[in-house]
Amino acid sequence: MSDNSQHGLGLNDPNQEAKQDGPVECMGKTFANDAERREHYLALLSEKLKDPEFRKIEGFPVGEDEDILELSDPPYYTACPNPFIEEFIAHNGRPYDPSEGYSREPYAADVSEGKTDPIYNAHSYHTKVPHKAIMHYILHYTSPGDVVLDGFCGSGMTGIAAQLCGDRKTVESLGYQVLNDGTVLEEKEVDGAKSKWVPISELGPRNVLLNDLGSVAAFISSNYNSNFDVDLFERRAEELIDKVESEIGWMYETLHDDGGVGKINFTIWSDVFSCNECTGDIVFWDSAIDAENAIVRDVFECSHCGAALTKRSVERFWVTKYDPRIEETVKVTKQVPVLINYSLPGSSKRYEKKPDDQDILVIKKIEEGVLEDWYPISEIPKGDKTSEPISCGITNVNLFYTKRNLRALSYIYDRIEGNSLRFLFTAAMSGLTKLNQFHLKNYVFGGGGCNPGPRKGVIYTPSISLESPPMKVLRDRLRTQMRAFRSKAAVTGFNSLVSVGSATHIDHSSSLENTLDYIFIDPPFGSNLMYSELSFMWESWLKVFTNNKQEAIENKTQNKNVDVYRGLMTESFRHLYKMLKPGRWMTIEFSNTKAHVWNNIQTAIYDAGFIVGNVSALDKKQGGLNAIVGSTAVKQDLVISAYKPNGGFEDRFRNENDDDGLWDFIRTHLGYLAVVKKRDGSLSKIPERDPRILFDQVVSYFVRNLRDVPISAKEFQLGLQERFAERDGMVFLPEQVNEYDKARITTAQLRQLTIFVDDEASAIEWVRQLLFDKPQSHQDVHPRFINELSGWKKAEEQLELSTLLEQNFIKYEGHGPIPPQIHSYLSTNFKEMRNLAKDDSQLIKKAKDRWYVPNPEREEDLQKLRERDLLKQFEEYKSHEGKKIKTVRMEAVRCGFKKAWQERDYPTIINVAEKIPQNLLQEDQKLLMWYDQAQTRHSDESLF
Repeated sequence: MSDNSQHGLGLNDPNQEAKQDGPVECMGKTFANDAERREHYLALLSEKLKDPEFRKIEGFPVGEDEDILELSDPPYYTACPNPFIEEFIAHNGRPYDPSEGYSREPYAADVSEGKTDPIYNAHSYHTKVPHKAIMHYILHYTSPGDVVLDGFCGSGMTGIAAQLCGDRKTVESLGYQVLNDGTVLEEKEVDGAKSKWVPISELGPRNVLLNDLGSVAAFISSNYNSNFDVDLFERRAEELIDKVESEIGWMYETLHDDGGVGKINFTIWSDVFSCNECTGDIVFWDSAIDAENAIVRDVFECSHCGAALTKRSVERFWVTKYDPRIEETVKVTKQVPVLINYSLPGSSKRYEKKPDDQDILVIKKIEEGVLEDWYPISEIPKGDKTSEPISCGITNVNLFYTKRNLRALSYIYDRIEGNSLRFLFTAAMSGLTKLNQFHLKNYVFGGGGCNPGPRKGVIYTPSISLESPPMKVLRDRLRTQMRAFRSKAAVTGFNSLVSVGSATHIDHSSSLENTLDYIFIDPPFGSNLMYSELSFMWESWLKVFTNNKQEAIENKTQNKNVDVYRGLMTESFRHLYKMLKPGRWMTIEFSNTKAHVWNNIQTAIYDAGFIVGNVSALDKKQGGLNAIVGSTAVKQDLVISAYKPNGGFEDRFRNENDDDGLWDFIRTHLGYLAVVKKRDGSLSKIPERDPRILFDQVVSYFVRNLRDVPISAKEFQLGLQERFAERDGMVFLPEQVNEYDKARITTAQLRQLTIFVDDEASAIEWVRQLLFDKPQSHQDVHPRFINELSGWKKAEEQLELSTLLEQNFIKYEGHGPIPPQIHSYLSTNFKEMRNLAKDDSQLIKKAKDRWYVPNPEREEDLQKLRERDLLKQFEEYKSHEGKKIKTVRMEAVRCGFKKAWQERDYPTIINVAEKIPQNLLQEDQKLLMWYDQAQTRHSDESLF
């Protein structure tokens, strides 16, 4: 029997007929059977729960010991911080060995994996990355047996991906080839020649540590990442559904017009409002819905007085009743059933009817009855997303359900044994509440289901909702889950460990420094999703709740602004940094359209010690990754590749002088960057190799290590030219440049960076790229420049193109020798220039008034003049009194912050930062760096 073949799905319980005969090995220990394994570790976990210090671990969930133990299947899954992490890594991992010679470029190949896979659809969650997409990254960065971490695991897709890296069929489905010895091959262009299949990885499962603050996330992850007897699970589920059908199926029956009995497919419920003219009750479905034409009327008539009404002008009709389980009188909005869709036994034909007297009698009987089985009555917490249902009277979780569905669900849950059926139950639950929408157009015209489920990412109570019978939804979910379980047969379960807790304290049991081989995360992004609020219904049934104190989100109710969010993410990244082996990689999937979140994430990554080696934009339409630059790159999903510098470099940097440390940093950093990026047959420019971005990396690394930058931008550029090779405006190590040259020879064009113009800095970069190979006049540039300005930040002072050109570029006035940049462009692109090579007057005429990118010497002179202008403007911001400054020139603030930092004038940085619009501060990575570091240094100095 394989290690832990039953864990995590409840089929290992004594009252279930799981395969438990024979010895079981678990992390080096041998047990007589799986039940003994589980009993042994449950006893250890039970003792641990009695330790008060254990419960003080950050992110420890809210729940009783018995409920935590009921859900847990230790050591592989604990519904609390997992105390067996150290044992898991010690048994499965490999100690850090600096001599192992690990080396990987950042993964930047195209990834396109859809969301129709059965595994992906087995259980919903607020956000997911398809497991097959993650497999590409794991195969690239790791070897079989490596330890992978997902500290914000959500539904556990990273765990599925890590284990399925050992399944040949799944790996080959990604477009790879697998040799008999397990070598994984990928088709690549080699040395500019025709594509060849080259080795990139090895077949074999990776060990994975999954952690999430959300208790339901860990529960879902544990079930996804375990192996069990699929046929037994199906049989048990069918038996349960059949039993429920026979016992309470009468609640979902209705009479046909010929006296036959039909089974309800769904019932439509409508809100009832009160007319503001006559106070008569208005059934929204009857008055506002044109079902024949699939229209919701904006203006509708009162059925009593004929007044013209809108939804905004009417008030909800409220009903008050005593809830014996809550032991309180509750006031809720009135809803009534308005349409029943049903089928007759043995027929697929569907019928519709308005509820008749018998239907109303059944519903009344259920409403007046007492529910004998347990169901959750937890009070809905106040939150950013819960105010809407609370305003409709849904103050407790049981009020999210019709009384009929609540009775059925409580009956079902009381008869569930083990996590497998709980997993089926929670998967079905989201489609069984009053939050279920009714899609009118699909209902009338077809083209999809009329039951799309609840709205994603919010807790919205629609005025027209759809009630489905739980038994029907469970059968549908069961079919989906069976497809998923059979497709992941290679998942053994013993390669994964699941824990509940904060990402700031994953290695709570002891120090696990330098033990992880790779990290893949899709962390929370600002105010995108309120995870603990959205998970509350699930967790109410499981009886173990998320402790949201450490929840890394922006949330007004929790008093968490973007600074708190950044602080929590920084602490999480620092923790991940400590656990990751030196020289290894972390991949962050970023999905947010807000620039301030993107910049705060970058700041948190850098503050933790990571260095970003690549940022690519995920093109969902074409399934590709594009090189990008600029803060509004967040208009697309991003893939961020960051590395922890190898131990040798960090040790050297601490002992080297500033100049040696700088060039050591650049050599080390260039070694981590991609050498060649291609897409659609074209080479893509690598922004991380741009000299100016390299200098930004130097400044960031030195500042965060509390050291002064020992060199100017010009000196840095000259130093790059002396020490490294440059091609197409990119810097390479001597041993890298040959590979790039070979690729360049066979490629007709170089794909430029995608630049989003939203401020002065990105505008300069856009113009630089435009003029780099093609010097142009103002009138040539201006129309295209104006086209790019639609996304300019409102609080950022907008400069004229003429000012940008004068302060950053050089114009040939028609006097003296023609600059080489212009001469080269004209000679290459205009045939007539070859014949006019000796006609200076014609050349000068053609070259006159063209703007071009200056060389480093001239650029430094321009920069000095520009800085003088910028610092003059910064002085105005310093002396500004009264209210906050509404519009600023951010380049002036950047320049001023840099000068103040060099002069150790930290209060100036802090004071000006508090005056400027906060959205600009939060959306600018450089300003955030100066501001954060200034606060730290100022705070440290104030202690002495």
